[in-house]
Amino acid sequence: MADNESKIQEMKDIVSAFAKERDWEKFHNPKDLGIALSIEVSELMEHFRFKSNEEIQEFLKDAEKKKEISYELADIFHAVLRISEVCNIDLSESLKEKMVEARKKYPVEKVKGKNEKYTHYSK
Repeated sequence: MADNESKIQEMKDIVSAFAKERDWEKFHNPKDLGIALSIEVSELMEHFRFKSNEEIQEFLKDAEKKKEISYELADIFHAVLRISEVCNIDLSESLKEKMVEARKKYPVEKVKGKNEKYTHYSK
C-alpha cells in the first residue's frame, strides 16, 4: 500500500494488531513509547552522522542503504502511530491545528527564506 493509497487509521490498526498479537500492549505506555521513538530517531541519525549533504545524497543512491533509511523511518512512524493510538490522539486533526498555529508564528512575509525560531520574529 503506497502513501497516496493509505489512511492514518489503517496504519494505526496495523501497528495495534501487531502489538495485540504479541501481547505487547502492556508495554506500550506513553513514556516507554516516547523512549522508543527517541531511540528510533537516534538510529536514523546514525546513518547521517559526520556526513556532508553531498555524502548523504551519494549514500541514498545505493538501494540497500536507502532501504536501511526507509526501515528506520518506518520504525519512527510505527512509534508515532502507537503513541497517538495509546493517547487517543487524532494525528490528522492535530497536524491541521498545529499548521494553523505555525502559520501564525511564521508568517510568510516575515520568515520567507529565513530559518530563525519564531521568537526571533516576535520582537
